[in-house]
Order: sequence, then C-alpha cells, then structure tokens
Amino acid sequence: MSFSPKDGFAAVPTDDGAGVDELPIFNVERVEMNFSVTAEFVSAQVANNVMILALSNGRILRIDLRRPEDIDDIDLPRRASEIGVIRRMFLDPTASHLLICTALGENYYLHSQSRQPRPLSQLRGVTIESVAWNPSLPTASTREILIGAADGNIYEAFIETSTEFYKREVKHLKNLHKLPDGSITGLWVDDIKGKSDVRRVMIGTQSRLFHLVGKIGRSHDGSGSVYTRLFESEQPVIHELPRTPLGGNSAVVVSPDPARPNAHGADVPDRAYAWLSSQGVFHGTLSNTPPDNSLGSKIFSESKAVSKSQIIASESSGRRKPDTTESIDAILLSQWHVISLVGSRVVVTNRLTGNAVSEHDVLAAGQRAIAFTMDMQERTFWLITSEHIFEIVARDEERNIWQIMMGNRQFDSALQYARTRNQKETVAAAYGDHLAKRGHWSEAATLYGRSNKPFEDIALSIIDNNQPDALRQFLLTKLANTKKTAIIQRVIVASWLVEVFMAKLNSLDDTILTQAELSENLNPAESRRLAESVRSEYHDFVKKYKNELDRKTVYDIISSHGREGELLYFANAVNDYNYVLSYWVQRERWPEVLAVLKKQTDADVFYRYSSVLMTHVAQEVVDILMRFPDLRPRRLIPALLEYNRRFSGEADSHNQAVRYLNYVIFQLGSKDAAIHNTLVSIYASHPSKDESGLLSYLQAQGDEPRYDPDFALRLCIQHHRTLSCVHIYTSMGQYLQAVDLALSHDEVELAAVIADRPMANPPLRKKLWLAVARKVISKSDGIKAAIEFLKRCDLLKIEDLIPFFPDFVVIDDFKKEICEALEDYSRNIDSLRKEMDESSQTASNIKMDIAALDHRYAIVEPGEKCYVCGLPLLSRQFFVFPCQHSFHSDCMAKRVLEQSGYGNSKKIRSLQTQIHKGVVSGAKREAVVAELDALVASACLLCSDFAIKRIDEPFITADDDPDEWAV
Repeated sequence: MSFSPKDGFAAVPTDDGAGVDELPIFNVERVEMNFSVTAEFVSAQVANNVMILALSNGRILRIDLRRPEDIDDIDLPRRASEIGVIRRMFLDPTASHLLICTALGENYYLHSQSRQPRPLSQLRGVTIESVAWNPSLPTASTREILIGAADGNIYEAFIETSTEFYKREVKHLKNLHKLPDGSITGLWVDDIKGKSDVRRVMIGTQSRLFHLVGKIGRSHDGSGSVYTRLFESEQPVIHELPRTPLGGNSAVVVSPDPARPNAHGADVPDRAYAWLSSQGVFHGTLSNTPPDNSLGSKIFSESKAVSKSQIIASESSGRRKPDTTESIDAILLSQWHVISLVGSRVVVTNRLTGNAVSEHDVLAAGQRAIAFTMDMQERTFWLITSEHIFEIVARDEERNIWQIMMGNRQFDSALQYARTRNQKETVAAAYGDHLAKRGHWSEAATLYGRSNKPFEDIALSIIDNNQPDALRQFLLTKLANTKKTAIIQRVIVASWLVEVFMAKLNSLDDTILTQAELSENLNPAESRRLAESVRSEYHDFVKKYKNELDRKTVYDIISSHGREGELLYFANAVNDYNYVLSYWVQRERWPEVLAVLKKQTDADVFYRYSSVLMTHVAQEVVDILMRFPDLRPRRLIPALLEYNRRFSGEADSHNQAVRYLNYVIFQLGSKDAAIHNTLVSIYASHPSKDESGLLSYLQAQGDEPRYDPDFALRLCIQHHRTLSCVHIYTSMGQYLQAVDLALSHDEVELAAVIADRPMANPPLRKKLWLAVARKVISKSDGIKAAIEFLKRCDLLKIEDLIPFFPDFVVIDDFKKEICEALEDYSRNIDSLRKEMDESSQTASNIKMDIAALDHRYAIVEPGEKCYVCGLPLLSRQFFVFPCQHSFHSDCMAKRVLEQSGYGNSKKIRSLQTQIHKGVVSGAKREAVVAELDALVASACLLCSDFAIKRIDEPFITADDDPDEWAV
C-alpha cells in the first residue's frame, strides 16, 4: 500500500489562485492501498511512521510508511476462533512495543524486533482499555507502564521481550488502585520538567478526570513497583462532571510532540490535553509548574470546555444539517485543535476559540471507524475503517493562532506565533495600544516602534501625553526597524532623535542645578545618574547610527543647544577630525588638539594644521608626525620653514624642523630633492657660525647626493659656509676651485687633503699641490718647514718650488734638498746612458741578422713533389719556404690569384702579362720579375693566412673521385 504521511495523499489543488491562508487548515484524504486482504480491518495503530493493522482472521500487518512495500505479516499463536478477534491494540510512540487484546480476554505482547507475539498470562482476563507508556520511551523493554482496565483497576506492569520459552514476558505486575467509576478510559504519564523523580499521572473515566503529581520510587529494573509511592502518598485533583448521563464515549488524549525544539524562537510549548466525556470536550494545557499537587488545580482552573452540542452542531460546509442526536465517537488533539469523529464526519475545532475550523464528511453509509489514532512523533492523524485508510492532513496549523491570541489579549504569545513582518507589526500595534491605555508609555513606545501604525499618529499621541522618554524610545525602536533602503526616513528620524537627546540632557542639567539651589530634601545625585544614563544612551545611539546622521544638520542641532561635549563626541564618532581640531585650535586648547591628532590617520589633517601646530607645540607635533611614516613630507615643508623662521635656538636637535627632516632623510630614506634642499637651506641660513650640522649632512650624502649641488653651493657662498662650499666643490669634481677657496680662507690642511683627491690625474694633482705649495711657502716662517710640509706630495720637486721662493733666500735653508735633487739627476743620467748602450748593441745585432739572410739555403730532395699539383718539383721553376713546403711557381701563382683580393689579383696579372709579352726587358724585366715573385711568394700557401682563409672549403671537391675517399 502506498502510504507515507508526507506524500501519501494528492496535494490540495491550488490552481484556482487561492493563497495559502485561504486553503483549509485540515483536509481528509483517502490512502490508496497497493495490496489486497481477504479479511476486514478490526483494529489499527500508528506510531513513528509504522502502521499496525489487525485483521478479523487474526493476522497482523506491520507496515513501514516510509517504505510501503515493506510489510510484515504476523500471526497470533492461536486461531481467532479460539481466542476471539482482536479487539484493541496499543502501540507505544516509538513503535517498539505493541499490546494486542482479543475479545475473549487474551492479551499478547509483540516487540518490533520480533515476529512472534508472546501471550501475557498474568494479564489473561484483563480487559485493557488504556495504556500510559513510560515517558522516557525505552525500546528494549517497556519499563514501568500503567494499564487501565474496564473494571476500574489500574495496573503497573514491566514487560520485556524474551527468547526463552519458560521465562515470563511480564517481569512485574501490580494492581495500584481501583476506581469505582468503571472503565479506565484514558491514561497519561509524563515527567515534570527539571524533576526526574516527579511524575504526573492523568486518569480518565466516563464521569471524572484525575490529576496526580508526586514522587515515584527508584526501582527501574522491574524488581519492584515505581508508582506505589505516588498512588499511596498523594491525593489526586479531580474534575467531575455534574449530572453525568449514562453511556457516551470517553477518552483522554494529548497533543503530539512539538515540531521543533524552539518553535518561532520561543521555548518548547507545553502539551495540550483533552478529555472526551458525554458532555463534550474538556481541554487545557499540561503546565509543569508548580511541581506539586496544586498543579492539577491550576490546570483544571485554566482549562476550557467545548460542549457536545457545539461540536456536533458545527456546519462549516453547509452541505447538510447535522444530527444533534449524534455523539462524539472519538477525539484527537493537535497543538491548537480538537479533531472529533462525529458519526461519519470529522469535525475540527479550534481549542482557543471553540469555533469549528473545518468539517469533512468522510464515511459512507454503513461504514464504521475501527481506529481514530495519531502518530505522536510524526504528528500525523489517521482514520481507519474496516476497509479504508484515511489521513487527516494538517496544513500550516498555526497560521491564525496569532490573531486568536491577539484577540484574547495574549500579546506575548501572539508575537511568538506571528510569522510575517505584517503580522508582527499588527500585534505590536495592538499591544502598544493596550499598554498605552494603562499608562505604560515606555513599554508601549518600544512596541509602537515595531508596529505598522502610522508614524505621525504615534508621535503626536506621545507628545500630547507629555512623554519625552517614551518618544525617545519610540524613535530609537522605529529607526532600528526601518528598512536600510528608506534612507530619507532614517535620516529624518535620526536627526529628530538628536534633538530629543539634547532637550533631555538640557532638562536634566536644569533639574540638577535647581535641586542643588532650592532644597536639601531634593536629590541631585539621582538626576546626575539619570543624566549619565541618557548620555551613555546618546553615545550608543551615535555609534550605531552615525551613518544615518547628516553632519551639518547634527552640528546645527547640537550647537543650538550649546552641548559642547556631545558635539565633540559626535565629531569624533564620525571621524570628522577637521571639525574637532578646528574647534580646539580656535580655542587654543593645545593638549586637546594633540589628543585628537594622535587618534586620526587622515594625512590631510596633518597638512592642514601643521603650520599653526608647529608654531605652538612643535616638539609634540613632530613626535606625532614621526609615528606616521606614510605622510608626504614635501607638503609639510611650508610649515617647517615657517617654524624655522621663528626659531631662535641652535640649528641642532632642538630645532624641530631639522629633527623631523633628519628623521625623514636618515630613517625613512627619503630621496625627494625638495626635502634635502630644505634641510640644506635651514642649515645654511641659520645665523650661527657653526656649520658642523650642515657639513655632517653633506658628508653623509656620499658620492651621489640627493640635494641640488648648485642650489646648495649658492646658499653656502651667500651665508659664508666655507667648509661646506669646499665640500660641495669637491663633490662636484671642481678640485681647483675647492683648493683655491680653502686656501683663500687659510685652510691649508683642508686644501692639502683636497689636492690628494684626483689620484688618477697626476697633472691635475701636481697643479693643485703647486697652489698649496705657493700658499705654504708664502705663509711659512721658514723655508725648511715649508719644504717638510710639501714632502707629503710625491710629485713636487725642488725645482718646482724654487720659483715660489723669495728673491733673497739663504741657500743653506734648502742646500740639502738641492744636493738630493742633483744626485737624482745624476742617477737618471746614468740610467739613460745605460739604456742608450743597450739600444746600440741591439741595432748592431739586427744588422748582422739582415746580412745573414743573403746566405740562407734549402736542400731539395730528388723525389720532392709540388704540394699543389703533386708533380716532381724539379721539373720546372719552384719556390721553397723555410717551413720546407715547396711549390711550382706557376701552381703557386694560380693558387694565389684564386685567393687574393681584387687589387692583388689585378697587379699579379698585369706583371705576368708584361713578362710573357716581352713588354719590358733587361734590368726593368728583372725588376718586374722580382716584384712578381714578391707578390706570389710572400707566404707559404699551407702555413700562412692563405690556409686560414680556406678553412671553410671542403676536403673533397667536385673534381675528386669519391671512391678514393671511401672508408
């Protein structure tokens, strides 16, 4: 059979355009079975997606609703003719334990892991009418359960499955109590929350409903009774029907498990219960507090009754007039509705209002319902007849609960169950009106802020009732609940809130002053605490909604109230440091200015206020500037120069401009020429004659200075910074100007150092030293001392210095130097003479070698061949080279013509023509022949450049026989 509580029914058609809220909350659909049976259904139960069907022939079908094809067919141990047909079944919420009761008083137990029902011999003859399963829902055994019998007895039983034949299924059985009312029509047991040893027991009969709360025993292994203590020590609270008529159906039902642990953000709701009696349905909520016997009185006093006539007379469909003589056959309970089986109809009644929600004519004429049950865990409801199975589908059961609760003024619960934004706003508006009528304006304002009631109506109402605090609370809540896209509305509300805050703070300040002046009985301390609280609330408001506040508007509002502290707090919150700094600078409150400056990171603020700050708090400002390496120091140059213009101290670390520029250059490694030139300008223009700082900076720049040398030189000349000028000249390679400038200021030592710089240019170095020598000799008191000083240069000779001596000099002063010079000259002359002798000998040797060339010869063997043609060499004129290679003259001439350039080739051809044609004769012909031989035989073909030029020629030419070179 194809049934699943999720998709076992066809969906309710919605193609008529009806919205979800227009569809019925409950609907009844018949399940189509995909199997056939030969007997009628006589009883049924559903739990945890498992359906148990009992047939009239004694068979039991166990069906997993999630897998409809999975059907277990189970037979009772004995035939139906022997034990009677199955009368009733009781299935626990986990579908683990099943009690089977037959018409002849036989009772069986079946575990979900077993296919063989076991008889309960101890319960033979007991007509079971109700069962209260253990609230802990065990699966291995039932643990302690309560069984209600048709004779009024209440039993406690402990049943466990056993594979041993001789072992009894009922481990423990005890008769706890007997009621004189007759059949026990309903039992329910649950734990009281937070009290593991306290349980609640509800017992229903046809005329009375019992509520019992108390502690239970500690034995949970079946060795003893658990409920005996409860039944013996506690007295139940009883709800009794007056003038109970005879007959009528009776049952106790509870609502299923909640859908989720935290429905709608609220705590898990308490279960509902309902008691069916001959007069109707008595229902309420199973509260858990207080956990004592008075709990029953509270529950019964808060419960409501729906009369039998109210349910039976329901005619929501208008299809037929209901029969008022009908009775309520059975009931089920959802969280908010009572589902009643009245004859052939299923009537759904709202528990909160008592009004019928829907009515469904389900059973055909002659049909009888054999089960009206629900799945506690899966929250599904079932109606089963002898032939058909129906599911009662709940669709969005809670959709209208919020309206009902709002109508009953249960506003907190209504807010919990309101789902859409519009629903929540509607409930908040009604709740706010309710509180406002009772004078609770502060609470009402918060709710109004979350409502859909017109903004102006609420605001005017609060203002008319002179509730400024409520107005502030309303605006705050409204702002928090206004959409982010409603920018204009949010800005307006936020601006109004600033006005409200300022007015409240002014009012509190006035109150504090008045209380302090008028009476000792008044308490200004309380007003101060309230003022601090409002100020803190204002701070929180600014932090949260600073993006919704228009700066100019807020500045105007707060300034009009004269609230300096709040004004500055807002400016700081929105990072408007320009405003804050401007505010404190105008008042020359430099500590506050510095405090603000330390907090911000906007570079433009530093640039804008650097001039005024350097004038008044230079050291502190430089300390702050040095903490922000990402600044552009070039933009601070005007402020630094203005500060330097006013500075009267030394140009050292006490000068904050110099300190900052040194930091930028040497710590941050700035290469900006403007920064370097500024530092040079400050150093050079300082009135002090000490130029150690400038000189130290210049020396630190090395060979690639970042400053402009021409600019620095002009400044140093203008301000008479001699040493610095000398250094700049030197760095520019103008050694002569540097030496002249040093000597002009009598800086001889410095000039000597500079003169030694151009080591790679001895003439320039000598020229520089001559200038130094002239100065030294002219200033020296003694020639001897001057000469000793000039010995530091290895290029100067005594003869170079003599022109600088005075006209009248005693020769004894430098006689030694002259003698040493003459000795040097003598040594040089001897050296030159020796070199001349060696050169003369070399020339003589060369002449002898040339003369020997005329007598050279070479030996040619008789079999010697030409290295070009391979023929005997002696066959015609030939050439022999010192390398012993020999060639015929014509072979060599031919090869030289091939490899010579165009000019040589033309020359050789011309000479050959003159010889062969006899153009020349005699001595002239010999000269031509000699010239031709010189051109042809200038070098060996195999050892000279001729061979190198032929390196790219192949070894085998086209004229060669390839076979000769085969390997």
